[in-house]
Amino acid sequence: MSGLESVTRQSGRVLIIAGSDSGGGAGIQADIKTVTALGAYAATAITALTAQNTEGVFGVHDVPAAFVQQQMRLVLSDIGADCLKTGMLHNQAVIEAVVDVIQHEARGIPLVVDPVMVAKGGAPLLEADALGALKTLLLPRANIITPNLPEAELLVGFAISGLEDQKRAGAALLAQGYRAALVKGGHLADETIHDVLVLPNATTVFSGPRIETRHTHGTGCTLASAIAAGLAQGMPLAAAVKRARDFVFEAIRTAPGFGQGHGPINHAHTVKPMRDAVGDSKAQA
Repeated sequence: MSGLESVTRQSGRVLIIAGSDSGGGAGIQADIKTVTALGAYAATAITALTAQNTEGVFGVHDVPAAFVQQQMRLVLSDIGADCLKTGMLHNQAVIEAVVDVIQHEARGIPLVVDPVMVAKGGAPLLEADALGALKTLLLPRANIITPNLPEAELLVGFAISGLEDQKRAGAALLAQGYRAALVKGGHLADETIHDVLVLPNATTVFSGPRIETRHTHGTGCTLASAIAAGLAQGMPLAAAVKRARDFVFEAIRTAPGFGQGHGPINHAHTVKPMRDAVGDSKAQA
């Protein structure tokens, strides 16, 4: 097997329903990179176009809900999916449209929901009147939801200031009828970052050192897509979360340093450069 073949072999199909990031660090671009880098296949249904860079979001153009449905249905009817992942859905009409397709044409397929509400720079990515639809229609269908602290606070209605609060928030989310929650702790100022996975019968705390950097754009999208890739490949949920966290940590550690604001991370750190693959092929010849 040549180096190129080892890079391109794929297993597990992930249908990603999310918004586009013109800067390439988050959204559908980060999702595709992540799923591909972890050896799975990424298909997409784009929910919104954003004009953004590392310094912020400067414009959002919604994709009509019926067209989001058409994208999903065409992928599911032909390519199929082993896992679904949602990111930015932006408005109630899109949420309702996505749920309708999941209910009628993707029942039983694992679902990872990243409840995207606010961009890294503070721009709102979910309309205020859509929060209710997100909470009542989509989140209960997810195998796992992956809120960061501000998102978790909106969902549970209380402040989260430390690890014990993260555990309490996870328990509160399950009490609301959600199946599993990964309450992420990156927004806290601690030197050690804790992410808390809460399941009906277990709570697992994943911990790791904080990397002091401003280049963390797209970490939430990336983590959720990495989990989805793992589930699509048949990994147990906790194992998929662990691999996803390891992937994100290394992507932050090796971030390329692009941009003047919150720069992108390195989604390609698992991918062997083409020049190395070509060199290996010549050496084996």
